[in-house]
Formats: sequence, C-alpha cells, structure tokens
Amino acid sequence: MSAAPDDFDARRTSPNEVAYLRLLHLADSALPIGALAHSFGLETLAAAGMLSVENLAEFLDGFLQESALLEAVFCREAFRRAAVPEAQFDAEALLHLNERLAAMKPGRESRAGSAALGHNLLQLVVSLADAPPVRKTLETCRAAGAKGPVVHHSIAFGLAAGALGFDESSAVLAYLHQIAASLVSACQRLLPLGQTRAARILWDLKPAIVSAAEHSAGCRPEEATSFTPVADWGAMQHPALATRLFIS
Repeated sequence: MSAAPDDFDARRTSPNEVAYLRLLHLADSALPIGALAHSFGLETLAAAGMLSVENLAEFLDGFLQESALLEAVFCREAFRRAAVPEAQFDAEALLHLNERLAAMKPGRESRAGSAALGHNLLQLVVSLADAPPVRKTLETCRAAGAKGPVVHHSIAFGLAAGALGFDESSAVLAYLHQIAASLVSACQRLLPLGQTRAARILWDLKPAIVSAAEHSAGCRPEEATSFTPVADWGAMQHPALATRLFIS
C-alpha cells in the first residue's frame, strides 16, 4: 500500500529542510515585492554610457564590496535582534537601526525603493507565517504615524529571517545573492546582455558574495561605511532621465 502524502511528509522532511526551502522562497529575485521595478541608479549609468556589458562584472564586484557589504551588516544585525524570545524583541530599537541605514542612502529614489521593498517583504511574511517580531515592527510603524514604507529591504530581510528561525549566515548569503541577481536582471533590460552571459556573470560573482557576507560578520552597524559616488550620482540623477524603464 502506498503511503499517504501526509505520512510521506512526516517521514521524509525535516525542519531544517523546510526552513532552507522557505529561505530560498524569500530570497527568490522574482518574489512579488516589486524588485523588478527598481534599478537603483543603474538605468542612469547605462543611459550615460558609464555601464556596459563589458564592465558590468567589474561594477557588480565593486558594488558587492561597498554597498552590498553595508547592507549585509544591517541585515545581519536585524537578524540577531529578531532571533530572540518574543518578549525581548525591541521594535523601536530596530527602527532606530533602520534610521541609521536610511541616513547612509543619499539618493531619494533609491532610499524610497529600498523602503518599499522592505515594507512589501514584511507584509508578505506576515501573510505567510507566524512571525511576531515582523508583526510587531509593522504595528510600531503604524502607531508612530508612518505615512509610507519605512523599513529598508536589508533590515526587513534580516528581521524576517531571524523571526522565522533561519540560519544567520545562510540568510545573509541569500539576501546578497538576491540583490545581485536583481541587478543582473535589471541590466538584461538595460543592456544588450544575453541570458548566457548574464548567468555567467552571476555565477562568477559567487565568491564576491561569500566574501561580503564573511566581512559583514565582523562589522557592527556603527562601524559600517560605503563609498559609491558613481552609483549614488546615478540614483540621484535618475528622476531627470527623459525616458525611464524603472522607478529608481
């Protein structure tokens, strides 16, 4: 007699395997949180001829060493603050952490885009799972009279991953891979970048993703820095483009 599906699940799956699959789900670049609508300034750089297929891999490697490393530090810190007993979670302290990260994002469009992605992610998570720190953070934002999205994407991802009991290092790696994949996807719409070359660029970025994740483990938010004047210029100039494919 064949086993019923529920019996098969009980015998064959483990909590770690389910958590891994759920982490992959949240880290999918196609997750419906709006990531496909943002280039975070890359559209400006492509329009200005400063970003091309030839220099894209080098640009993204530099991005991972600077901007992505900064985001990974805050993602990891949010994870640690959420991975505590429910009574110990401090939503207001998390929002103060979020304000620090917001102050390090000079481009208004990119800052708003990051907050929109974070808000959408948290809204999605509370519709999928019981995650008290996520729910409490959203409630605290509403109680404070927030008039729009507040929590930035990296902090939201770390918050959700910590609240759901994922592995810390795996969560940071997954977040970094997601944003790298999203930027490569954006460039496929901005540049003559074919699928095979795009896949190769993302494949070759794996060591840089691991390096950024490892470096973030030894850096506290108050020590984190990022110097990306070209990318910041691209983000700030984006509203002036005559034709735009992306929101940011």
